Amino acid sequence: MNMKIGKVWLASSSPRRRELLEQVGIPFEVVTSTYEETNQCYGSPAELVERQAQGKAMAASVDGGLQPVIGADTIVAYGNRVLGKPENEEDARRMLHLLSGKVHSVITGVCIRYDQRVHTFHCETKVYFYTLSDDDIDAYITTGEPMDKAGAYGIQGKGALFVERIEGSYTNVVGLPVEMVAKALKNIYEDKGMNE
Repeated sequence: MNMKIGKVWLASSSPRRRELLEQVGIPFEVVTSTYEETNQCYGSPAELVERQAQGKAMAASVDGGLQPVIGADTIVAYGNRVLGKPENEEDARRMLHLLSGKVHSVITGVCIRYDQRVHTFHCETKVYFYTLSDDDIDAYITTGEPMDKAGAYGIQGKGALFVERIEGSYTNVVGLPVEMVAKALKNIYEDKGMNE
């Protein structure tokens, strides 16, 4: 992709989102957001993540201006059930048993605010899990990897062994659909005459 993007503000402490932006060469600086997220779903899971992404972007500790601010929120959804980060090992075990042998969605909401405008969208990826044994789940939980991941697994880590296949964006499952983010930023920079 022939594109030059200036620095963006990332209103997220997620190391996975930082790694994804670095991977595709989008320069960024992490900023704090005071938004308090909740997994209480008042509409669809997609509406939830878009609302939370916008809340994070709007509550970021920068003015923004012509430098875009990115907020993002990722959840795992099984039907209309929202699975956030597990509260403890038993909660992680419950989530993994629920996902075992089934298909679920990973949905990331993204909000980019810039120049007093707000652009919000979401990306959904279908993830198919193999059937997991109790031993599979217990061994995975002992690694500690599930404890800070929505849905209690990380596709970029040992949790990849549970995934039979996906339909859609891989980077979305990791935590940020960078292909969509890059396209949105390209449009922003071209519209504003910022891409030289």
